Amino acid sequence: MFQLHRYFSFYLGCKNEMSHLNTLFLSCFQVWRLITNYLFFGPVGFNFLFNMIFLYRYCRMLEEGSFRGRTADFVFMFLFGGLLMTLFGLFVNLVFLGQAFTIMLVYVWSRRNPYVRMNFFGLLIFQAPFLPWVLMGFSLLLGNSIIVDLLGIAVGHIYFFLEDVFPNQPGGGRLLRTPSVLKAIFDTPEDDPNYNPLPEERPGGFAWGEGQRLGG
Repeated sequence: MFQLHRYFSFYLGCKNEMSHLNTLFLSCFQVWRLITNYLFFGPVGFNFLFNMIFLYRYCRMLEEGSFRGRTADFVFMFLFGGLLMTLFGLFVNLVFLGQAFTIMLVYVWSRRNPYVRMNFFGLLIFQAPFLPWVLMGFSLLLGNSIIVDLLGIAVGHIYFFLEDVFPNQPGGGRLLRTPSVLKAIFDTPEDDPNYNPLPEERPGGFAWGEGQRLGG
């Protein structure tokens, strides 16, 4: 009976410390929280919809733009950014990092598209690199903490610097390298230049419905 009471007390202790990710992970062994903390964007409302729209939009534009044909590199950016956010989040007592992850994607896209002009609700017109800062100001107007936005900007800048800036500097080099196991899983093998595709595999496929004139 005493053993059951001790287990029950330990369970309640874990439930009462839901706001401390390090306690839940190290003491209660809730390892899945390292992933699920990126899936929570708060209660359904304007802020939730706002994050969903931006997450979908800029994740898609990155995948179809600078990461086109580089799925493994895209996944590696997720893993690298998620690891840094989790470590930094422990120091600033942040548990739910979904919004910070969205801001990271927005930051990377904005720095890789510096000449794109943005129109924010028809009120502000600015260049793309200012978008993360505009979103941070908008978040501040909504009464949210800007620490989450600053965390996303910081992690996005670290990735952008290591991936796009430092390799092109004198004496620089590529420090971030996508593991080969990710490339084996996500990247498709290159096409054989000597392969002659079947008619149905060629662009346009068969000319279905087209006939020849009789007697022509």
